[in-house]
Amino acid sequence: MEKRLKSSEREAFRLIEEMLQLMESRGLVELEMEHQGLRIRLKKASLGPSAQVVEYVAGIPHPVSPAAPPATPAAEEGRRIIIKSPMVGTFYRAPAPDAPPFAEVGQDVAVGQVVCIIEAMKLMNEIKSEVAGQIVDILVENGAPIEFGQPLFAVEPK
Repeated sequence: MEKRLKSSEREAFRLIEEMLQLMESRGLVELEMEHQGLRIRLKKASLGPSAQVVEYVAGIPHPVSPAAPPATPAAEEGRRIIIKSPMVGTFYRAPAPDAPPFAEVGQDVAVGQVVCIIEAMKLMNEIKSEVAGQIVDILVENGAPIEFGQPLFAVEPK
């Protein structure tokens, strides 16, 4: 007989999936979080040569050893490049509510330039452009929840 998962078990599995995606996208070897009384701690079994050490200062991850490559997957759509979300979280166009946005339509961006922030589990993750070009469309509203792989920006490469 098939066992049906309780709502709390489904929530735990969803959180573990999000944590695994975050660990993969940011090169983390260990991650711990607490949500509604549920505490989850994930740790990779071995620290191979590609492991990255990250320290947290004011909730923002800072690489300590070799810098991680940009975490933003991009996909080509005709001549435009689509910058997609590398994780589940909340999309923010600016570093603070009263600060100017990182990127605007019509603005040129360089490879490695921060284009937005995604908040995931109270961590602010800078998302960098993998392509040099001009922002032609911003596909997400500021403060909107986003999914893994969701298109964020359309960039006309130069």
